[in-house]
Amino acid sequence: RIFSFLDVVTLCRCAQVSRAWNVLALDGSNWQRIDLFDFQRDIEGRVVENISKRCGGFLRKLSLRGCLGVGDNALRTFAQNCRNIEVLNLNGCTKITDATCTSLSKFCSKLRHLDLASCTSITNLSLKALSEGCPLLEQLIISWCDQVTKDGIQALVRGCGGLRALSLKGCTQLEDEALKFIGAHCPELVTLNLQTCLQITDDGLITICRGCHKLQSLCASGCSNITDAILNALGQNCPRLRILEVARCSQLTDVGFTTLARNCHELEKMDLEECVQITDSTLIQLSIHCPRLQVLSLSHCELITDDGIRHLGNGACAHDRLEVIELDNCPLITDASLEHLKSCHSLERIELYDCQQITRAGIKRLR
Repeated sequence: RIFSFLDVVTLCRCAQVSRAWNVLALDGSNWQRIDLFDFQRDIEGRVVENISKRCGGFLRKLSLRGCLGVGDNALRTFAQNCRNIEVLNLNGCTKITDATCTSLSKFCSKLRHLDLASCTSITNLSLKALSEGCPLLEQLIISWCDQVTKDGIQALVRGCGGLRALSLKGCTQLEDEALKFIGAHCPELVTLNLQTCLQITDDGLITICRGCHKLQSLCASGCSNITDAILNALGQNCPRLRILEVARCSQLTDVGFTTLARNCHELEKMDLEECVQITDSTLIQLSIHCPRLQVLSLSHCELITDDGIRHLGNGACAHDRLEVIELDNCPLITDASLEHLKSCHSLERIELYDCQQITRAGIKRLR
C-alpha cells in the first residue's frame, strides 16, 4: 500500500533494498501509471516488453515520449499484455508504423487518449485501425503525421464519434473535405488544432463551427486562407470558445473580431500575432465583452496604439484576470501603454521586443 504512492525511480531504488522489497516494489499493482520521459529516454524495446509483462492488466497510463528506440514489435507485446491501457503517449517514437496502431486496435479497446505526434510513418491505415478497434477514443494527437489525408480522417470519425480533442497540426495534406467529416461525426469535439494546415479555407472551418457547438479551443494559426467568415461562424455557433489561436491569419479584421467578442464571452486566450489588419477597435470590443481574458498576443499588429491598450487596461479583464500581453513589434506603442497597464494586478508577463518608443524609465515606473 505504501509503495503504491511512489514514482518509477523510487520504486526501482526500493526494489534494490532486499528480496522482500523487490517483490513488493515490482508488483504490477504499483505500476498503473508510468512516465519514462524524466527517467530514461534511450530505452530499448525489451524494456517496454518487460514492463508490460510485469504490469499486465494493471497498467492504465504509459508515456514513452521521446523513446526513439521503441518500435512496433515491442508495442505489439505491450498491447497483448496491457489490454486495460487508457492513456498512451508515443510522441516522438519515430520507429512506430501502422503496425503499432493495428496492434492497439486488436488488443486495446479501452484506449481513450493516444499521442502519435511526430510519428511520421503513420498513414491512413492507422486511423482506419483505430476506428475499428478503439471506439472509446476521446483524444488523438497526430501532429506532423503528414501522410494522413481526408480518407484517414473519414475512417477515423466514423468509428470514433466521441472524439473530444483532435490535433492535426502540420498535417499538410488535409483539405476542407476532412473538416466536413469531423463536423458531421464529432459533436462532442472540444479542442481542435489545425496549425499550418495550409489548404484549409473558410468552407471547411465553417462546417466545424456548425457541427461542433461544444468547441472550446481552436488553433488555426498559419491557415492564411481564412477570413472574417470564420469569426462570424464561431460567434454564431460556439459560445463556449475559450482559446482562439489565429496567428499569421492576415485576412482577419476588426469586423470579424467584433462579432466574435460580442458572442463569445468566455474567451481566455487569444493569439492574434500578425493579424496585421486589426486596430484598437478590436481591443475595445474585447475590453467590453470578454471579462475572462488572461492571455493576449498582439505581436506585429502594427496598427495598435496606446488608446487600445488604455481600453484594455480599463476593461473587465484588467484588474484580476489579464496575465500575459505580448506587444512585440508594435511600433505605435509608447510608455503611455505601460501606464494604462498599471491597473492589471495579475499581469505576469509583458513582451515589448522592438517597441522603439518604450523607454527604460517607462519600464521602471511599471515595475
